[in-house]
Amino acid sequence: MKRGFYLGKYMPPHRGHLFVCETAMQLVDELTVLVCALPDDPIAGPLRFAWMKEMLPRARVLYHDAVVPQTPAEHPDFWRIWTDICKTAHPEPIDEVFGSEPYIAKLATVLDARPNIIDPERIAFPTSATAIRSDPYGNWPMIPAPVQRHYQKRVVLMGAESTGKTTLAQALAKTFATRCVPEYGRNYDAVQRHIGWQSDDFDRIATTHRATSLATAPHAGPVLIEDTDPLQTRVWQKHLLDLTELTPNTAQTADLYLLLAPDTPWINDGTRYQETTAKRMGFHTDCLSILRQSGVGFCEISGDWRSRQTAAKAAITDLLTFKGPQT
Repeated sequence: MKRGFYLGKYMPPHRGHLFVCETAMQLVDELTVLVCALPDDPIAGPLRFAWMKEMLPRARVLYHDAVVPQTPAEHPDFWRIWTDICKTAHPEPIDEVFGSEPYIAKLATVLDARPNIIDPERIAFPTSATAIRSDPYGNWPMIPAPVQRHYQKRVVLMGAESTGKTTLAQALAKTFATRCVPEYGRNYDAVQRHIGWQSDDFDRIATTHRATSLATAPHAGPVLIEDTDPLQTRVWQKHLLDLTELTPNTAQTADLYLLLAPDTPWINDGTRYQETTAKRMGFHTDCLSILRQSGVGFCEISGDWRSRQTAAKAAITDLLTFKGPQT
């Protein structure tokens, strides 16, 4: 049995880390990966541990979160402390210690193992955890799918009929090279309007829309664009059932909502309900109300088509401008 060992913070894990792991697993019979964490790390240790376990099902992934010195300058017994940590985590003999950092040579020596430093110049995968923490969206291709879920943003377009939600959502998806989640309620309406609306119809619409969003997200980029969401479904529920109050929102909300003002001409495409200005304004007011009640971030978009595109693009660009570490 040939055993390998690889420790690090993986804050966050990136494709370079996985490259080292996958290389190591070609060279040893068993690879142990030790995820190390401190209480004040900018990305929580248990989350990183869960990511590594998900991405490395063939490796033995362990977790260490005791507060210990991080560099030899911090403590005269630094190497003894870390030797004990490693041997406690991996009591079996270690044949090779893997990594991309120079300290691997010393760590292997104190563990009576052979160092195997993989691509220290980051040629195969030119990235680092520091670079990703500083600008995850600029380093998106280097972030593995489970970690992308952590950073990905959801942007939802809301508004009354004929405000350009569908057209703008598709245009924004193209601009940001991502995916657009279509409005499920539009398809549901094609049948249901002939039968009559019931309260549970809106629960089904909200649940199915959320399912389509989750199914689309892994194929999207740093931002996922959605044409309406369960929040707007509750507004439709009020208006189509002639309720006096909005149904409380229980859905998982998005990172940003773009509320499109009804200052565009109403076009009857055969599926519309809001033929009067009063109906459109009432719907818009309720959208604004539920956004405020939910405490979500939103931006009101108005004006002609070019103005709407410009304002929406600016709002999303600002959302994707990384402003600090995520926990």
